Amino acid sequence: MTTLFRNVLVYDETAPAGMTGPTDVLVVGDRITAVAPAQLPPDGARVIDGAGRHLVLPGLINAHFHSPANHLRGSVPSQPLETFMLAESPADPALAPTPREAYLRTMLGAIEMLQRGITTVQDDAFLMPTPDPEIIDAVAAAYRDSGIRAWLALDQPELAEAQKLPFVDEITDPAIRSTFDAPAPAPASELLAAYDHLIGTWHGAADDRIRAAVSVSAPQRVGLGYFAALDDLARRHDIPLYVHMLETKVQRTLMTEQARFGGRSVVGWTADAGLLGPQTNVIHAVWVDHVDMATLAHSGATVVHNPVSNLRLGSGVMPWRAMLDHGVPVALGTDEAICDDTINVWTVAKLAGLLHNVAGRGMDEWPTAREVLDALWSGGARAVRRSGELGVVAPGALADLALVDLHGIAFTPLNDLRQQLVYGQDGRDVVLTMVAGTVVAEHGRLSLVDQDALLDEARDTFARRQPALAAARAESGKLLPAYRHIADRAAATDVGFSRWLVPAPGDASPAPVVPHAFRKDTP
Repeated sequence: MTTLFRNVLVYDETAPAGMTGPTDVLVVGDRITAVAPAQLPPDGARVIDGAGRHLVLPGLINAHFHSPANHLRGSVPSQPLETFMLAESPADPALAPTPREAYLRTMLGAIEMLQRGITTVQDDAFLMPTPDPEIIDAVAAAYRDSGIRAWLALDQPELAEAQKLPFVDEITDPAIRSTFDAPAPAPASELLAAYDHLIGTWHGAADDRIRAAVSVSAPQRVGLGYFAALDDLARRHDIPLYVHMLETKVQRTLMTEQARFGGRSVVGWTADAGLLGPQTNVIHAVWVDHVDMATLAHSGATVVHNPVSNLRLGSGVMPWRAMLDHGVPVALGTDEAICDDTINVWTVAKLAGLLHNVAGRGMDEWPTAREVLDALWSGGARAVRRSGELGVVAPGALADLALVDLHGIAFTPLNDLRQQLVYGQDGRDVVLTMVAGTVVAEHGRLSLVDQDALLDEARDTFARRQPALAAARAESGKLLPAYRHIADRAAATDVGFSRWLVPAPGDASPAPVVPHAFRKDTP
C-alpha cells in the first residue's frame, strides 16, 4: 500500500516553529520513504491533499493502559487506589469474561484511541482471575483487527494480599485476615506458561503490529524468582517490562513495614536485585525521593507519568522537574478508562503541562510545551524500545501518523503550534489516523471494523453484566474497612516528604525550593 500526503505541514521537533512545509510525505508499505516537496505518486498510490492546512504528526503513544476496565468507565467515584481496586477488579469468578466479552471491551479502547490519532498502546492487561489463553487471544485479536499498534502484557499478582501491603498485622477480623492470607489465583508456573503462549502466538503478529511485553504488576505483588524470570524474558526478547512503583504513599511505607524490603524503597530493592534496566517501564513513580530518581537515571529505565489517574485516585504529584533534572526519561499514559473515564493522551499531555505549575517551584521550573511533547513522542518511543522508528515523521520511520486540521478551532488563529497542541487540542481536529501505512480511521470512523455494530453489541453485552458486577462489588465491599485502615495509616505516617499539594498530618514539610537564579547548577 502506498500513500502520498501532498502539500502538508509536518511536525518537526527541531524546527523553531515546530513544523516544516508545505511539503510531501510519501509512505510505501509500513514506512515513510520521503519527506520532501514535489514527490511523484507511484502507480496506484492514494493521494491525500493537505491543501497547506493539514499537519502530519507522529501517531500519539499511550505508554500505560489497562484494557480490562474499558467497559467500566464512570462506574467508580474518586478514591485511593487501595480501595478503588476492590471495585475495579473484584476477585469473583462470576466476572470472568467470555472471549467475546474480552474482545469487545478491548475494542472499545482501540476505537477511541484511533479516533484521536493514538496509534500505539502499551496494554498492561489484568485478566482476572487468571490469564486464560483464550482470553489472551481475544484481547490480541481485537488489537489486530482494529489496526492499532499494541504491546500486550499480563498484569497478574503472584503473592497473597497480606504480602503486598503494610499494616496488615493490625487487621484482626478473622474473615478478612483469611482473605488476605489466601494464595494468589495463579502460581508463577501458570503465569509463565501464559507468557509462553502470549509470546509464542502473538509476538510479532499482524506484520509486527502486535508485540508481547511482560509485567510484574508491582515489586510487592510478586516473588523475586518470578520477577527475575520475567526480567529474563524481557532481556532475551528485547521487550518492555512493566512495573508499577511507588504510585501511592501506602507503597512508600512498605520500606519500613515489610521486612523483605530491608528498609529500601521498592525502587532500591529492585535495583539491588539487578532487575531495573533500560527495558523497564516504571509506572507512576510518584512517591520517589532523590535517591530513587538517581537510581532510576543510572538504570536507564523510563518513567511513565499518568497525571490524570494520579489525581483521580489522590495518589499525589510526580516530581516532574526533579525527574528531568536527574536525567530520567519520561513518557505519558492514560492508565485505565475507569480512572480517567476517557482514553485520551491529548488531555493527559495538557494536564502534564499544567499540574506541575503548582508544585511549589519557580516558573523557570514549570514544564514547557516542548518538554511535554518530547515525553509524548520521544519518551513513548523509548518506552516501547523503538526510538527513531516511532514518535517522528522522517524517512525510514514507521508510518504511524495522525493528520490534523489546522483550520480547526484549536488552531485558529495559529500562534504557537507546540502550545496549541498541548493546551488547546483534545483530538477533535484529527481527521485521519494511519498505522503501519494503513489508514485505520478517518473523520472519526474506523476503517477496518464495523464500528457501529461493535458499539451496539458492547452496549447490550455489558448491560447484561451489570447485576453480576453489582453483586461482586457488594461482596468485595466487605473488605473496604480493612483497606481504608491501611490507606489511613499510611497517610498518617511520616515518610520524610510529601507528594500531596497539602501535606497530611505527620508528613514532613516539603524541602525549601532554591530559586532558579540561585541554584548552583545554573549556568
